[in-house]
Amino acid sequence: MINDRELEVLINEVFEYHGFDFSGYSRASLKRRVERLYQLDGFNNLGEMLTKIRLEPTYFKRMIEEITVNVTEMFRDPLFYKVLREEIIPVLATKPFIRLWHAGCASGEEVYSMAILLQEANLLQKSLIYATDINPVVLDTAKKGIFPLQMMKQYSENYRISGGKKDFSDYYTANYGFAKFSSDLSVKMVFSEHNLVSDGSFNEFDIILCRNVLIYFDKELQERAFTLFDNSLAKLGYLALGTKETLKFSSLQKRFKQLNKDKIWKKTE
Repeated sequence: MINDRELEVLINEVFEYHGFDFSGYSRASLKRRVERLYQLDGFNNLGEMLTKIRLEPTYFKRMIEEITVNVTEMFRDPLFYKVLREEIIPVLATKPFIRLWHAGCASGEEVYSMAILLQEANLLQKSLIYATDINPVVLDTAKKGIFPLQMMKQYSENYRISGGKKDFSDYYTANYGFAKFSSDLSVKMVFSEHNLVSDGSFNEFDIILCRNVLIYFDKELQERAFTLFDNSLAKLGYLALGTKETLKFSSLQKRFKQLNKDKIWKKTE
């Protein structure tokens, strides 16, 4: 097991050698995932693990893959997508061009979900979806748009509950146990590495979606992320958060109006 002091050493080493700053992450959550990796790879002591992290880029990549959280699904929380479909997208439709940012997009299921919503509203052709994550491995998965076929039944049900009327299977081609989603969707996506902790704003967006990422950040880091989102949103733009995330108690709360049970906020200033 790794003690608290050793965890701090690891955080400092990762920042010094690779520039990844985990200092604002929830210590309990980070420690659990580091210990899991420590046991999985059979280290005898922290020194062995740190040596591999310092000297082997492929191992550092593996570490990032294992300790960043990549749990997602298509049309996750379908009623959230129903609100997007019925209340938010009609407002976005009035704009000449729509810029969206999925921050912490993981393997991309929610990015493709949004592209489907936009296509069904005949808005995809005038949209651009930026999808970013700290983890280059899951970004590669997202770019390919290939997901396990066994998940399609659940995703199809999520899609239906979200208000989808089409046959969900029209959006993908099934082959060898996988579903490959249409390039008509991905042609409007830009995937890129981005670290919410250390990287800055890179465009002005009409809506930013960052769902179930900030629950792993401490309050200071959440505040930093909210400031980044505020700087990246157009006036009257939307910020969509996860079910357990909120702008309440943030210093930026007064700049936003809550629209939907903590999940969607509208920038008012």
